[in-house]
Amino acid sequence: MIETDRDNSFDPKCVQGNILRGYHYARVRHLVLEVVNAALARRWLSQATDGSGAAPAITTEEEWLIKPASCFNLGFTYDGLKALGVPNASLASFAPEFKAGIARRAVKINDVGESAPENWASPFDTPDRVHIIASVYAEELEELDRVERQVADGLGGDGFAILGRHDGWNFDTDHVHFGYRDSMSQPRFVGVHDSDSYPDKQPLVPIGSMLIGYPTEYQNIRYAVPQPDALGRDGAFNAFRILKQDCAAFERYLDMAADSLLDDQLGEELLPVGDEAKFGPDTSRHAALREIIAAKMCGRWRNGVPLELSPDTPCPPEPVSPTDYDYGDDVRCPFGSHMRRCNPRGSTIVQRAARHTRRLVRRGYPYGGRYDPGKPDDEERGLLGNFICASLAGQFEAMMCDWLNLGLQDPRITGSNDPLLGANEAETSWFAIPLKSGRVIKLRGFPRFVTVRGGAYTFLASIPAIRYIANLER
Repeated sequence: MIETDRDNSFDPKCVQGNILRGYHYARVRHLVLEVVNAALARRWLSQATDGSGAAPAITTEEEWLIKPASCFNLGFTYDGLKALGVPNASLASFAPEFKAGIARRAVKINDVGESAPENWASPFDTPDRVHIIASVYAEELEELDRVERQVADGLGGDGFAILGRHDGWNFDTDHVHFGYRDSMSQPRFVGVHDSDSYPDKQPLVPIGSMLIGYPTEYQNIRYAVPQPDALGRDGAFNAFRILKQDCAAFERYLDMAADSLLDDQLGEELLPVGDEAKFGPDTSRHAALREIIAAKMCGRWRNGVPLELSPDTPCPPEPVSPTDYDYGDDVRCPFGSHMRRCNPRGSTIVQRAARHTRRLVRRGYPYGGRYDPGKPDDEERGLLGNFICASLAGQFEAMMCDWLNLGLQDPRITGSNDPLLGANEAETSWFAIPLKSGRVIKLRGFPRFVTVRGGAYTFLASIPAIRYIANLER
């Protein structure tokens, strides 16, 4: 980090889109590109900054009058910047974790065992060849195909090689494969969002938490800008992740945990006899216990209702806000739940000054067919995730290591992993559900439900930065 008194003005025309404001399209396609001819690739990038020639135009943060048929964005890896001819002095000015790349930082974020880089799918098993992640967002497959052809046909197809493509789709109104409603609580930014339009107990976030060169939550401190200024300012970093979800294992675990609590005194305290009616007129005690366990592990009911506002039922008598709340004790929402680990909001934690400093913009789409618990199959499915921030080490890696996989925010969960995304092993995993009486249900024996299949650390360069790269000559 460096201290600076630079101008704080923000020009949305200079910033790639989908960082501060989401697109909300039904589909995405991520193309993994390798630079094979730097001069031709730079010429193509020049066209992409304004939509001239064959290249699709890069979408910026400018607000729309009419929603376009598609949006297009580029993320550059360190090896990609090197392949495009960025000078060594500029490459050296980037943060160490970005220069190393996600595969070499795997242990730091608990990408180990089956999730280790040596087990990743092609082309992420050869990370030095992953140079650019080109992302296309659209409502229809035909539009994704059209933009991909623009990428493939640009400059005769000689500037880049397409190493892989990964499609995601919003198959059920922001629900993901474990059945939870997702993308409900994103950071809202000072000078970008109107707080009255987004009720939330959390403070608005300085844009310097996502864009390099602006004030952050830390007084008089900004994240260092890669040099020259034209290359680094207004950029953001992204952890692109392909996360395989074992839906069958998750549903089996809910069955097993509900079975163990069905005739147990602790189970009766968790779900008093007769309260299953709060889940619907025909809901069995077993089915209700499954949903309580799923909600406690996440921090929300699967329909998106926060436990903090409705601890006993996913169907409160009056509608509740999905975002306008803060955490109290952990009887309603456990400290160890996924949501509370990743974003403790205003609750008291050990690293109290860090409560609001590790916010991430999350842009994710499920991949694979919709999972039907009544008809289990072997199809791979999961999440294509983008985790955007100004500092990969200070935000993404710190959250993944300290909070999600070590539980350092509260001594009552230290030593346990996140129950949904953590690097769990059935022999050692545990998750605590505190009860009103002071007693605790301790669930054990769950495996790793989410496995990493690939990823890359990318730099979401500003439009001026991409023009700077395009004008390089070597």
